[in-house]
Amino acid sequence: MKCDMCDKPAVVHEVTIVHGVKREVHLCVDHASEAGVAMPGISSSTNKLISKFSAGGKPTVMAPRCPQCGTSFAQIRQHSLIGCPDCYDTFEEPLGRLIERAQAGATHHVGRENASVDRPSERMQRERRLMDSLANALSNEQYERAAEIRDQINQLSDESQDESLESETT
Repeated sequence: MKCDMCDKPAVVHEVTIVHGVKREVHLCVDHASEAGVAMPGISSSTNKLISKFSAGGKPTVMAPRCPQCGTSFAQIRQHSLIGCPDCYDTFEEPLGRLIERAQAGATHHVGRENASVDRPSERMQRERRLMDSLANALSNEQYERAAEIRDQINQLSDESQDESLESETT
């Protein structure tokens, strides 16, 4: 590819898209240094582009990058991968909008419900209620009632042991 200003080979290729309009600029070493583009191996006191090479006469603004890994938000959107844990803090606002849009407005993980793991069994719920009742009866010095509740808890424990023995033998 040749320089837009002369016939020398272009070493700088800048592509800008403004309001859906793509604009390409190709510059040789000489014209790139005149434009203020920092070239590897060529020292330059300032690194600025001349307004005629930037869109709308405004200087080109670099997209923010994660200070830890150097990933830009555009890369995260393109690859759907977060660079490192610091990216979550660096891109908190745009990531939040992106996740919210992708999850139909949800911003927090809810997970699935697993009945066998998440919900305590009827027997365990009943045992908890009996233990609470026993503690209440003892604190109120209702010893006869506490003895009845204790017997119910023992009966429930015996039933659960019988069930576990049956399941082991089958």
